[in-house]
Amino acid sequence: MQTVESLFDNLWTQYVAINPQAHSIHQLLQQRGEHVINDHIALRTFNHPHLNIDAIAQVFVDLGYQKIDNYVFEEKKLDAAHYQHLENPHFPKVFISELKTELFSQELQDIINDCVSQVPNDAAAEGDFIFSGRPWSLAFPDYIRLLQESEYAAWTAAYGYCANHFTVSLNHLTTFFQLEDLNQFLKDAGFKLNDSGSEIKGTPESLLEQSSTMAPLVKVRFDDSEHIIPGCFYEFAKRYPLNDGRLFQGFIAANADKIFESTNAKSTR
Repeated sequence: MQTVESLFDNLWTQYVAINPQAHSIHQLLQQRGEHVINDHIALRTFNHPHLNIDAIAQVFVDLGYQKIDNYVFEEKKLDAAHYQHLENPHFPKVFISELKTELFSQELQDIINDCVSQVPNDAAAEGDFIFSGRPWSLAFPDYIRLLQESEYAAWTAAYGYCANHFTVSLNHLTTFFQLEDLNQFLKDAGFKLNDSGSEIKGTPESLLEQSSTMAPLVKVRFDDSEHIIPGCFYEFAKRYPLNDGRLFQGFIAANADKIFESTNAKSTR
C-alpha cells in the first residue's frame, strides 16, 4: 500500500537519478550536521483532461492532500496549483503546473497531442505514474521544435513525469539562517545558481525567499538518438512568519516565474 512517505521516497530516488547534483548537495549539508527537510516538490504537465493538474494531483488527494491555491503565469502560458496535506503539515507541499497548449502554435499542439495520445486515459490514476518518466516516444527534432516556443513544453515532453525539483527548507537548517549564506556555500562548492532577476527571488516582506541551482545537463535518449539537455534542479526556500506567528505556506507567482527558468537550455550551457 502506497503511503505519503513511500511516494516521496520513490520520487526522490527517480529525481536524484536524473539530478545527482541534488544528492551531492544533500550530502554536503548532512556533513555539516544538518537534517534536510523537503519544503515542496514541483511537477510539470500539459492541460489535457486526463493529464492536467487535477489528474496528476489525484494520487496526492487520495493520500490526504487538498488544493490550497491557484496561480497564473501569463507570460509563460501556465496555470498552477499547490497542495498541502490536510492532517500532517510536516509533509512536503506539492506544486503542480500545466502548459496551456491552446495558446501556442498548431505545430506545438500537434506534437503535444501526439505525445498525449500515447498515454491511456486512466494512466494518471495509477499510483506510480507521477514517477514513471516519459510515457511517450519523442523524436529529437520535435524536442527542438518545442524548445523554440516553450522551454517548459520541451522539458516536459522530454522527461514526462518526475519531480522537476525538490526544495531544501532553510527554516529547518541549523547552520544557515540566511539564504545568502547558503547560496555562497553552494557557489563555493562549485554549483551554479539561477540568477534570473537575482539569485534570491522574493523578499522578507513577501514572506518567501527562494533560490535554486541551474539544472545540470543530462544525457537523454530520444527515439533514435541521445542528446545532452537540461535536467532537474534543486531549490532552497526560506519562509517568514505571518502575524499569528505561523510560517507562510503559500507561493509567490513572481518568484516561481523566475524559478521556472532553472531548466532553461540557453542558461545552462
